Amino acid sequence: MGQEESHNEEMDLAQIQELCIIFMKECPSGALHLHEMKRIFGVPSSSEEESLYIETVFRSFDTNKDNTLDFLEYVAALHLILRGNLEDRLKWSFKMYDKDGNGRLDRQEVKRIIRIIYKIKLQKTDISLTPSEICDRIFELVDQNHDGQITLSEFMEGAQKDEWVMNMLKLDVNATGWVIQNCGKLP
Repeated sequence: MGQEESHNEEMDLAQIQELCIIFMKECPSGALHLHEMKRIFGVPSSSEEESLYIETVFRSFDTNKDNTLDFLEYVAALHLILRGNLEDRLKWSFKMYDKDGNGRLDRQEVKRIIRIIYKIKLQKTDISLTPSEICDRIFELVDQNHDGQITLSEFMEGAQKDEWVMNMLKLDVNATGWVIQNCGKLP
């Protein structure tokens, strides 16, 4: 998500190549573990929100669930975060919300991610609603059949038709800007 910001701050090919070179240098085995990803992107162990965020991102790209990212998973992650279109970013965000992988979001899954986003966004913006109120409002606006669960199609449609929902569901909290900022901290 974060498409408005992302396309204003797109990484150039040289920066993406630099991240790929760093992967090969840092991970000669071809496997990137979570703690290595945190180190590469300069995530401080003191920041619980950033740590949860990067862990959620890591898990979403670990397609074979082997607790590592191989080079192809890493490149796919960089491409989606840095250059993906709106539809692909929404599908990725939905996958990150859908912790149990059942293809539907319940209130607990939405609230979990909203808490992470809330803590990160709160550092930059004044948000007047609590995570529970945000979750309730998202369900009110997006859960079309009011069954207490959000399907991928409800998620995609709801996020695209309501600017507030889109803003609240921006899972990457401007991932491109974050990657660019932390790229400068790389070893």
